[in-house]
Amino acid sequence: MHAIATSSDVSSDLTPMLAAAGYSDLRTLGRVVCGIKRFNFTTALVVGLDATGYQRRYCYEHEADARAALLQWTGDGHPGGPWIKCKGAGIDLLNPAWR
Repeated sequence: MHAIATSSDVSSDLTPMLAAAGYSDLRTLGRVVCGIKRFNFTTALVVGLDATGYQRRYCYEHEADARAALLQWTGDGHPGGPWIKCKGAGIDLLNPAWR
């Protein structure tokens, strides 16, 4: 497991709670906190983290792809890389570029 790498602009009050919940690579893009988390079958780039949960997640088959996408993403549109599905409240989107 990777140690939590945190951008200096992520709330220091939020960081310990997110780390305890298994999130790593925290960074703020625009006005939302994003991070990486392992789920049962995928690794997700998680968007909109706060004390109550998250807005959406982009599921990747490989952890390295999720990490690379988070590092390169500006927060606009969808992240790059081979994400399979975007899930969240009212969201269930397959990546049109995924094969």
